[in-house]
Amino acid sequence: MTPVNEPASFLDVVNVAVMLFQLRREVRQRREYLYRKAQEDRLRTIEEKKQKLKGALDENQLLPTEVRKDALQLQKLLEFDDEGAEGKSCYFLLSSAASCLITPMCISSHMDDEYKWAGVEDPKVMVTTSRDPSSRLKMFSKEVKLMFPGAQRMNRGNHEIAALVRACKANNVTDLVIVHETRGQPDGLVVCHLPFGPTAYFTLYNVVMRHDVPDIGTMSEAYPHLIFHNFTSRLGKRVSNILKYLFPVPKEDSRRVITFANQEDFITFRHHTYKKTDHKNVELTEVGPRFEMKLYMIKLGTLENESTADVEWRHHAYTHTAKKRRFLSVQ
Repeated sequence: MTPVNEPASFLDVVNVAVMLFQLRREVRQRREYLYRKAQEDRLRTIEEKKQKLKGALDENQLLPTEVRKDALQLQKLLEFDDEGAEGKSCYFLLSSAASCLITPMCISSHMDDEYKWAGVEDPKVMVTTSRDPSSRLKMFSKEVKLMFPGAQRMNRGNHEIAALVRACKANNVTDLVIVHETRGQPDGLVVCHLPFGPTAYFTLYNVVMRHDVPDIGTMSEAYPHLIFHNFTSRLGKRVSNILKYLFPVPKEDSRRVITFANQEDFITFRHHTYKKTDHKNVELTEVGPRFEMKLYMIKLGTLENESTADVEWRHHAYTHTAKKRRFLSVQ
């Protein structure tokens, strides 16, 4: 006999409707985020042209060729420039078609949308590994989980990236951290901020785990103070924000310190606790783990959109100046 398809129950219909609603909402929010990012890029282009025009006028030099067409409109905008509220200036948009001024807008960074709850709510971090992890990678993921207060660790199993990201979004996870390995040695770290990104990719070097140090003791789970050294460029501040917002706001009396020190674009990670021996001296105790990180890419999307997300920055190793240039610091 030919099997007869049973009619869908009411709960099945409701579940499908809820799933479709969530998908539409996610698509709409993503579209709004991309629109705001495009607006920011347009306004940043106008700001860069204004600064070039202002520099040429101040130094009595010829105008750069890229600003000559809109020089008169840009000069009018310079009259209204000030630092604005909290360092954000308001501008008028230039209409490329009519070469006229249109509605005023206030420049805001897409980072305002990415980290709008930073400092208000504690981050919720999920740590996992690549597929089929070795025992050393499992141990390292446990130590990474202890680095972030309140973080949780999830066994990867055979789950795909898209399923992991969907589960994290459904449980209001703010950041997904994935550690990778090569022949049992941890060598990769991916930090994906949810729900819209960014996603930062790091290579790990010289990893020394707590499990490699005998009689090291337990790790403090207090909210740590953070030290960021030599992140002075625009990209450096971007990277420091990505790392900084993985941690909650510490209490003033916390004795736990985590350091990210940049030297020639290698980020040294160190983890210490301290105690005062007297009113002048402080004794540091390294807790571990320790490693060096090197950024090689930042994407504006999340991991499930990796193939279609815009690349914000990428390290190009095979260029003549790759060994000389420094990206995370001005010098």
